Amino acid sequence: MPISAESAETLALNVLAWLAGNEELLPVFLGSTGASAQDLRDRAAEPEFLGSILEFLMLDDSWVVEFCDANSVPYDLPGQARAVLSGTADMHWT
Repeated sequence: MPISAESAETLALNVLAWLAGNEELLPVFLGSTGASAQDLRDRAAEPEFLGSILEFLMLDDSWVVEFCDANSVPYDLPGQARAVLSGTADMHWT
């Protein structure tokens, strides 16, 4: 069962908070996306931006595991949330 858009946004905001507190990974995110610290504050309510945060997290399985373990979240939940925020929650590839 897919998660709701509200739950997906909440999870993405939790990822953003986790990312902002990660001194090693935050500069990687900012450098790879071109976002600034101000963008994090200004765009945190935009589903598209939140989706990009989840996509970044999902670039590396170890980041997903680290976030999920730190927040007691199932490993597949970031992917579900990304799908909801990007509008592909109902897309099936098989």
